[in-house]
Amino acid sequence: MRVYLDNAATTQLDSEVLKEMVAVMENFYGNPSSIHGHGREARSLIEKARKTIANLIHASPSEIFFTSGGTEADNMAIRSGITTYGIKHAVTSKIEHHAVLHTLESMEKSGQIRLSYVRIDNKGHIDLAHLEELISEERSFVSLMHANNELGTLTDIEAVGELCEKYQALFHCDTVQTMGHYPHDVQKLKVHFLVCAAHKLHGPKGVGFIYISHQVKIEPLINGGSQERNMRGGTENIYGIAGLAKALETAYTEMDVHQTHIQGIKSYMVQQLASIPGITYNGEEDSNKSLYTILNVSFPEMEMADMLLFNLDISGISASGGSACSSGTNIGSHVLEAIAANPNRPAVRFSFSKFTTKEEIDYTIEKLKGVIFY
Repeated sequence: MRVYLDNAATTQLDSEVLKEMVAVMENFYGNPSSIHGHGREARSLIEKARKTIANLIHASPSEIFFTSGGTEADNMAIRSGITTYGIKHAVTSKIEHHAVLHTLESMEKSGQIRLSYVRIDNKGHIDLAHLEELISEERSFVSLMHANNELGTLTDIEAVGELCEKYQALFHCDTVQTMGHYPHDVQKLKVHFLVCAAHKLHGPKGVGFIYISHQVKIEPLINGGSQERNMRGGTENIYGIAGLAKALETAYTEMDVHQTHIQGIKSYMVQQLASIPGITYNGEEDSNKSLYTILNVSFPEMEMADMLLFNLDISGISASGGSACSSGTNIGSHVLEAIAANPNRPAVRFSFSKFTTKEEIDYTIEKLKGVIFY
């Protein structure tokens, strides 16, 4: 049996998305920058996808820009936002995705900004009072993700947005893990930048988008041609863009059904894990308090702890994880280190999708017991 429980890393391509992409590959091969008929057909397809995405998140089509994925979108928001507005102070947390952390750390190292980290608790929740303290004295750039990609911990981005508006801070939110799992309404959120990667919601790899509020105007990150209204040079990934729009449209249409199913899978796994003594959870195991697609589990200390994921893989089970760094020389999870998880206990992130079944969970629990009680 083969079991895929690493959906926070990437998801299986939806069959309807594949059909959409194949149709585009077969019929739309013109360069969308060309003014002839073939080019206009390709351009029309891109603009249709842009309008679909904009309608889903209640944005204007002019606020949606296609990218190669979440990492580029994060870099675009951070580097271009900070540079365009001459901002000298940025705030983030130590559990952000490396696309955010490494970008901000690079800018700090080069002397462009001073970087502050908002305090978090041992579940990964940010301290809103500390955030207010950090942004109250000078205009800042705030980059905080909606849901942590390792823990699943959700951030109250409505509250963060209110604080950013109060102190005129620019707010960038990495929504890669939550786009398509929760409705996002940019008419209500006080956010300047949102990002999406299609492959996290059963779309293709190598394509995503950034929402840039009409309240801000930034310089492009990638210069070249006049694509994306002069905001992102390079011939558009037409097939990927069509797949992205189809994947997000499907996710919104089926959101309630899939949320109920996946929450049930997560709760079922928590119930079954109770049969293994010494289990603890990193972040929130309650699906109502965290992203319902992620469950991060710390197992008891064991010999050959670093072989746990390998043994699961041998059994046909794909998951991911690691442990907290016990010293500066160890390569481990910066997220688990930041929440002070026990570095001697192996941690596994199980992440679910609409395709995950209870039979797969039963098989996984059986194999876990075989490894742990060996």
